[in-house]
Amino acid sequence: MARLQLSSVTKSYGDFKAVDDVSLEIADGEFLVLLGPSGCGKTTTLRIVAGFVEPTAGSVRLGKDDITALPPWKRNAGLVFQSYALFPHMTVNENIAFGLEMRRMPKAEMAPKITEALRLVRLDHLGDRLPRQLSGGQQQRVALARALVFRPDVLLLDEPLSNLDAKLRGEVRVEIRELQRKLGLTTVMVTHDQEEALTMADRLVVMSEGRIRQIGSQQDLYERPAEKFVADFVGRSTFIDGRRDGPGRFVSAGGLIVACEGNGSGSASLALRPERLALMSAAAAAMDNCFPGTVEFISYLGSQVDLHVRLSPKERVIVQIQNRPEAPLPVIGEQVHVGWSKSTGRVFQS
Repeated sequence: MARLQLSSVTKSYGDFKAVDDVSLEIADGEFLVLLGPSGCGKTTTLRIVAGFVEPTAGSVRLGKDDITALPPWKRNAGLVFQSYALFPHMTVNENIAFGLEMRRMPKAEMAPKITEALRLVRLDHLGDRLPRQLSGGQQQRVALARALVFRPDVLLLDEPLSNLDAKLRGEVRVEIRELQRKLGLTTVMVTHDQEEALTMADRLVVMSEGRIRQIGSQQDLYERPAEKFVADFVGRSTFIDGRRDGPGRFVSAGGLIVACEGNGSGSASLALRPERLALMSAAAAAMDNCFPGTVEFISYLGSQVDLHVRLSPKERVIVQIQNRPEAPLPVIGEQVHVGWSKSTGRVFQS
C-alpha cells in the first residue's frame, strides 16, 4: 500500500509549468530520490508534499488522508532544508524542541524525546551548544534530529548534503541511509547529485522540465535508460550521432559502421558507457566492434584513468581504464584500438 501518493500534480506559474502532471506512489518505508538538474521541478514537488507550495491541480495523499489542502504544520512530515535552517540563538536542545513546542507537547514529555533524537544522530553530548559551535556535519545531524523528534509519517530531505565537503558528504549519506532503514521511515529526497542518488535510493525518479522521465531502481536507470536524457544524466555516456541502417547496424556521422542490437532506421544517437569500452590490439580484436584511434587527452583520476580517443574526424569516445602500476599508461598521440560488444551500445532514435 502506498504511504505517500501524488496524483496528476501540476504547479503552474502563468504559462510556465514547474511541475507537469506528476504521479507517484511511495511505499511504506521506501527511500525515494527525485533526481534531476536545477530547475527540473524536483524541489517544487517536494515543497508541494511538505505543504509550502499549493498545487495548481492534482492531489497528495499520506496514508488514507488527503493532505492537499492542509497547511504544513498539520502534516506529520519532517523536513530537512538545504540550509538546515537552525535558529542561531537557540541551543541544539532548543532547536530540536521547537517542533514539539509548535505541537503543544507538554515540557515533561519533551526531554526524553529530545534525548532519544540526539542519541539517534550521535550528538547526545552536544545538546547545550549553539549552531555556530558545531561543524557542518554536526549541524546537518541536528537538522535531521529536529525532523525526526516527533516521529513523522514521512521524512523530506531537500539537498541535505550539498553544504558538506566531498568526504563528509560520503560519510553522512551512509549515516542517513542506515538511520532511515533502522526507523523504517518513508523518505523522499531531492538531489542533483547522481552519486548520492545511486548510493541512497530504493528507487529513483529522474525529472526534467517538470516531468518524470523514468522511474526505477539504480540498475534499471543505468543499464536500461528509457531515453537519451536519462542515459546522459545517470552515469556517464559518450554519444555518437548517426543513423540506424537496418537490423543490428548503426552508421555514424563520420562513417563508422557499428554493430549494435535492435532494429529500425533513421536518425539516432549511440550511447556508450566509458567503463564498457576496452583498449585492445588489432590482432586480438574479438569484440563486435574494434576501431583504431588516437589518444587526444588523458584525465588522471587516481584509481582510474579516462582516455579521450579520436576514432574519426567527427567521433571521439572516452575509455575508462584501471590505473595499474604494472601496466604503462598510453600517452597523448599514441595509436590505440578501442573495442566494445554490440550489447554495450544503446541506440536512441532522434
